[in-house]
Amino acid sequence: MSDTDKKPAPAIAKPEVLIYTDGACKGNPGPGGWGAWLRSGGHEKELFGGELGTTNNRMELTAVIEALASLKRSCKIVLYTDSEYVRKGMTEWIQGWQRRGWKTADGKPVKNVELWQRLDALRKLHEVDWRWVKGHAGDPGNERADALANKGVAEAGRR
Repeated sequence: MSDTDKKPAPAIAKPEVLIYTDGACKGNPGPGGWGAWLRSGGHEKELFGGELGTTNNRMELTAVIEALASLKRSCKIVLYTDSEYVRKGMTEWIQGWQRRGWKTADGKPVKNVELWQRLDALRKLHEVDWRWVKGHAGDPGNERADALANKGVAEAGRR
């Protein structure tokens, strides 16, 4: 059988993953935490952590980075965040920042650039549908991610 006679292997469907992320900070800057709740099929995973002397935006970004980094293969993701900073950053602003050498429209350096660059690299491994959810409005996934982020704040405060 020649190479031209071989049929292509059937495509393997990407796992579908639902992710909720949140960041929290007590003071801005101050001790902060991030949390992520992932669900795929019958499986769930909770992730959280914290840092001293950080900002809420850094924790929002870290939550998404840690969630995506925890996946072992390329996935189809619906990602919910209550951070317009994260959602708009990934869906509207990042292409301009990259074109301008990681500068904002007014020529200033993009804040948290190392986190945006890491997030950009991770999102390219997956198909991500970025969705915004109103925070502290009773959405069960957002409330769970918020509780995890606050566990991260508490953990950072114990260091």
